[in-house]
Amino acid sequence: MADDPPRKPPSRRPSGPEPVPEAEPGKLAEDDRGNMTWQWANNEVLQADNTAGGIERLRALVDPRLNVIEDDAPKSLRDNHKGLKTGYNPYDSGSLGKTARKKKKNLRELSKWIETKRKVEGKDDSSGE
Repeated sequence: MADDPPRKPPSRRPSGPEPVPEAEPGKLAEDDRGNMTWQWANNEVLQADNTAGGIERLRALVDPRLNVIEDDAPKSLRDNHKGLKTGYNPYDSGSLGKTARKKKKNLRELSKWIETKRKVEGKDDSSGE
């Protein structure tokens, strides 16, 4: 190991900005900290700090070959009635189809009805004797 030649540190490119050809709006460049940044071309319109400059920068970044394609309508979930009994299965979840709530019974009305029924049954029994 003592006979090994000393290692040289890896050579770094100069971090100064390199000129960008006029046909391109800019290129990727590395700043002094090693972060990747976008270096705009030396074009007054692209480097302007106003609304027109912002619009031109957006136009320069948009690729005209790209198209927006609308996706098909999302598929509706099918009902999974078994899921309520067996538990949640992410591979076969589907819609757990909750059942409609039953209308609550009015217990006071039920009590009155039972009482009326008993009175009617009692009167029928007493008249029959």
